[in-house]
Amino acid sequence: MSDSDVEPDGRGGAFHAVILFGGILFGFGLGVSRMARPEVVLDFLQLQDLGLLFVMGGAAVVSALTFHIGTNVLDRRAPLTGRAYTRRVREMDRNVLVGGSIFGVGWGLSGICPGAAYASVGIGNWPILWAIGGMFLGAYAQGFARSKLAERDAGTEVTGAD
Repeated sequence: MSDSDVEPDGRGGAFHAVILFGGILFGFGLGVSRMARPEVVLDFLQLQDLGLLFVMGGAAVVSALTFHIGTNVLDRRAPLTGRAYTRRVREMDRNVLVGGSIFGVGWGLSGICPGAAYASVGIGNWPILWAIGGMFLGAYAQGFARSKLAERDAGTEVTGAD
């Protein structure tokens, strides 16, 4: 691989190919498991069909094994980027609780979570595009509000220093 094939962050074409393949597997799995259908997700949320629990549990086990092997058995470096694996320790704070609650309400109202929403388009569920558009608008509104609060707080710190 030449230097021109590598992006400034060290990620080359192989990295993107693996990400694309992972996305294809993810979407295919959601389609096969029927988790890309909002009615199946809503049945799960109403405790009428617990199949989603097994899909999520199976995914968690496979992910946990992959990360365990990658961080403890291999040389602790990501195979495609060469970067060291690190732990991201995060405390349970107000943003996690509030954001998780808002996410849960949105999930319950739409009957779909973000990954499954994209896969749902792939199985021909065109009305789900409204929910995807809403996710983009909600994320934009949150980012806008956060930047305005940061600007306000920065202005308060400068003013308060006088």
